[in-house]
Amino acid sequence: MRYAIPDLPPSEWQESELEVDKSRFITWLCHARDVAAFEAMLAEARRRHPNASHHCTAFIAGPPGEQAAIGFSDDGEPGGTAGRPMYRVLEGSRLGQVGCVVTRYFGGIKLGTGGLARAYAQAVAQGLACLPRRQVIERIPVRLQVAFAGEAEARSWLASQATPVEAADYAADGVVLTVGWPSDSPVDLSELESRLRGRLTLLDE
Repeated sequence: MRYAIPDLPPSEWQESELEVDKSRFITWLCHARDVAAFEAMLAEARRRHPNASHHCTAFIAGPPGEQAAIGFSDDGEPGGTAGRPMYRVLEGSRLGQVGCVVTRYFGGIKLGTGGLARAYAQAVAQGLACLPRRQVIERIPVRLQVAFAGEAEARSWLASQATPVEAADYAADGVVLTVGWPSDSPVDLSELESRLRGRLTLLDE
C-alpha cells in the first residue's frame, strides 16, 4: 500500500490559525506515526495554551482506512461539533499517520452547532492545504539466496528498483538478502534471475 503522510520530523508540528466571529481556531498538525506522537502534540498544545476554551482532536495513527488506531474528541464542545468533523476532513484527505489538534479561544459570539462544525472542519482543511507531504510504501520481507559472485549484481538491480536490502546473512554457500518488497506489487524476480543466469533462489515461497 502506498499513501501520503505529513512530511514533518518527530516532535515538530505545523500550526495555522483561523478566526470565525471573533473566535480563534489554532490548528496543529503532526506526523502521528503512533498514538504517542499525537498525544505528545496534544500535551504541547495544552502547555502553550493553558487558557484556551477547548483543545479538540482527531487522529489516524496508521494508513488511510485505519479502524483501530483512530480517535476524536470534542473536549467540551457540544457533541459532534468538533472532533467528528475534524476526523472526517482528515479521512477525506486520504492521508495516513496524521494527527490534529484545534485549539479554540472563544470570542464571545456563539456559533451554533452547525457553525461550530463548519469552523472546526474549515480550520483542519486550511491546515492541510499547506501541509508538506511525502509518500510511504508498506513493505514485506522477501528473502533471496544468491552466490557470493552474484551479490553485487543483485544489490545493483535491487537499488535500481528502489527496493532496500534490510539484512544480509552470509553462509558457506552464499548470501541470503532480506529485502523490503512493496506489499502492493507481486514479487517478480525474473529479470534478476536472468541476470544471474538462474543462480537465484526465492526463499519462503
